[in-house]
Amino acid sequence: MAQGGTLAIAELGTVAYQRALDLQTAMVAARLRGEIGDTLLLLEHPHVFTLGRGADERFILARRSGVPVVRVSRGGQVTYHGPGQLVGYPILKLDGAARDVTRYLRGLEDALLRALARCGIDARRRAGLTGVWVATRKIGSIGVGIRRWVTYHGFALNVSTDLSYFDSIVPCGISGCEMTSVAELGRPDISVADFSEMVADCFREVFGYPASAFAASREIWQRVDPNPGSHAPEATDG
Repeated sequence: MAQGGTLAIAELGTVAYQRALDLQTAMVAARLRGEIGDTLLLLEHPHVFTLGRGADERFILARRSGVPVVRVSRGGQVTYHGPGQLVGYPILKLDGAARDVTRYLRGLEDALLRALARCGIDARRRAGLTGVWVATRKIGSIGVGIRRWVTYHGFALNVSTDLSYFDSIVPCGISGCEMTSVAELGRPDISVADFSEMVADCFREVFGYPASAFAASREIWQRVDPNPGSHAPEATDG
């Protein structure tokens, strides 16, 4: 899936969910105007449950104190984001043969599968379902948005996530779905930062970028906000 050019990779640390939404909105607009190139945002969120645009709220089984519920414009049902989970938001302009939503989804899965293989984890796809699985348990979720063929939203993969938060929802609206993580599968030595590097490299390979360049987080915020300090990533104690 050859995109070509240079992929900018931004590792943003922990970013509040609404701030990340605002950033994506601004970056999609900038990409449509040709002011920025393709960019992969990699980050973590504080605890949050999110619902896709057509998601059913009955899949939230229990509200948890201090954990917001946000409905967003991605596809898919309900999911959880939180510390220890790597979230990726690709802001890509799809051109030519790349203007294929199914092909794009399979590309995201492929990048995650390759990164997990580097950890010694044999992950697979499941027929008829979007995401990444290890046997019967799900480790990576995908929900995307596309505006005039510029992508936003993206993927979330559990590295060292507290999986108990998934007990409060029906993950992705799939009855009986159990979640797992890199740590639970025997690799607690791999941090979110470690896995982020693997995903960035595999993403570049899968989507056919001949080169990539890491962008400082401040540069990313400055591209879309004249006062980046007001949207700086915030720390959380998880």
